[in-house]
Amino acid sequence: MTTLTVTAKGQITLRKELLQHLGVEPGQRIIVDKLADGGIAVRAEQKTGTISDLVGMLKRPGQPRLSIDEINEAIAEGWAGKR
Repeated sequence: MTTLTVTAKGQITLRKELLQHLGVEPGQRIIVDKLADGGIAVRAEQKTGTISDLVGMLKRPGQPRLSIDEINEAIAEGWAGKR
């Protein structure tokens, strides 16, 4: 169990081991839910991205680019168990 101290401004600082337990990194947000019994639940906000974060994810330097038709063919072969 960890004890935290509330400052005069009503703030607390979560200790490093608590942040590590939550998997929180600098700049990431923490969500605090108020519970019916007067307690709180603290959890790390789920990391989300945008579609633009995926651009270039499958790029393979030195490999030829595939056309849409070639990609669709590879997908069809994969589903058919040929790859």
